[in-house]
Amino acid sequence: SAAKAHRYLVSFQRLGLVVQDSRTAHYDLGPAALKLGLASLSRLDAVRLARERMPALMQTIGHTLALAVWGNRGPTIVHWAESSQAVTANLRLGDVMPLLSSATGRCFAAHMPREAVAPMLQDELAHAAKLRRTDLPTTAAAVDTLLTEVRTHGSARVVDTLLPGIVAFCAPVFDADGHLVLGITTLGSVATFGPNWGGALDTPLRVAAAQLSQDLGAGCA
Repeated sequence: SAAKAHRYLVSFQRLGLVVQDSRTAHYDLGPAALKLGLASLSRLDAVRLARERMPALMQTIGHTLALAVWGNRGPTIVHWAESSQAVTANLRLGDVMPLLSSATGRCFAAHMPREAVAPMLQDELAHAAKLRRTDLPTTAAAVDTLLTEVRTHGSARVVDTLLPGIVAFCAPVFDADGHLVLGITTLGSVATFGPNWGGALDTPLRVAAAQLSQDLGAGCA
């Protein structure tokens, strides 16, 4: 009832959870609500939340999943969940992924501040040019094109690039400040793993990453 709602609002106003506009008499969130929200966000652990959701995502996708965060040497694998469709991938917890030849690296390169990834990109560009890799960008302009593609599709993809016969996607997860906090990667054999953008593997991965971002407060500003 209106009377009960008013009593609640008066109590919330005393606590600073709501404020009333003296001109319109409308209510809005108050300073205490902001502090409460920020405190809640600060307690959220992105990796913990992602790990809790991996079993359900694995059931949907049916392929190996991994979580990566930005470490002092680049994108670093911090969790690995292998599916029944095991793949031959010599990856371990703590491995740092290359920026240009891995889906995880491309995801971070596309969404991290440019100054954070620039030194690694320069080293990898020089290495790719030295080896005359035709499957990797060898110029700054080609890198920009690649990273624009990642941002456009909402996920990064590699096909038979880092590991022979392996396809991988990586989707970004953002926090309340819009910063990239982790990447969710799935990979599998090219024989059983759909490599298409917007396909049966790419889509649920991006949906899961977007939901986690939303739960971490992304897009709420």
